[in-house]
Amino acid sequence: MDYLIYLTIQSGIFIILAVSLNLINGICGQFSLGHAGFWAVGAYVGAAYSVFFALPVPDFVNLLIGCGLGFSAAAIAGLAIGVPCLRLRGDYLAIATLGFGEIIRIIIMNMDSVGGPRGFTGIPAWSNFFWVYLFVAITIIFVVNLLRGTHGRAIISIREDEIAAESMGIYTFKYKVLAFVIGAGFAGVAGVLFAHTTQFIHPNSFNFMWSVIILLMIILGGLGSVTGSVVGAIILSLLPEVLRFFGETVSEWRMVIYSVLLICLMLWRPSGIFGKHELDIKKLFGMKKGDA
Repeated sequence: MDYLIYLTIQSGIFIILAVSLNLINGICGQFSLGHAGFWAVGAYVGAAYSVFFALPVPDFVNLLIGCGLGFSAAAIAGLAIGVPCLRLRGDYLAIATLGFGEIIRIIIMNMDSVGGPRGFTGIPAWSNFFWVYLFVAITIIFVVNLLRGTHGRAIISIREDEIAAESMGIYTFKYKVLAFVIGAGFAGVAGVLFAHTTQFIHPNSFNFMWSVIILLMIILGGLGSVTGSVVGAIILSLLPEVLRFFGETVSEWRMVIYSVLLICLMLWRPSGIFGKHELDIKKLFGMKKGDA
């Protein structure tokens, strides 16, 4: 039971990461590969606060303060990276953000105050199912409401056609930076929750491959779909663990099976499970607009 709860919590953390990256890659149309770097910033800032600077207040208050600090630190890192990099496009932006993500990891690796290459230990277990899924709800509600507003429409217009958006008077650079900063901030919150769940973090826990895995989650679910981000995060966080339970032979080949299933799905549904669409509860239950 404890293992299932842990997997559920991990899924929630990946939902936050996937939704926040989808704001940058799927909704704004920028190609970022540095999300694990922002995750690391949030994790280490939150862990450093809890180990070295925690206030004599209830644990949940310290966790909320840690999440606020993690969000702020990751958002500032996103701003520092976004301002020079978001003038680039496509593959060039991906390479630049990948480089910055690795720079963050190497800097942390050389900081003895937070464990350096030994990892950071002694982090209190403040996070639990309730707090993780509270922040999952906050992340989803924030992003959905952002997209329904003026700023969200401007961000979506950049994805559809940046030149046309500029010709309509939209300051595209500002909105690209806005999406990047918000996405980085929520990745920082996921980092704080991750650190206070595992109670141990290491720089290699935030390497380039994790940025790729989070990217795969949103591609699987559908670039531009919040619902797809949630479904993709759940599938890709649970699938490798589920394959462990099908005997030793399957367990040994689980990463190969995992990769083959992804390839098959991409061939069958290249736009992802949801594409750019969202789950409509009313349509699901056959309700019309006029129904109660």
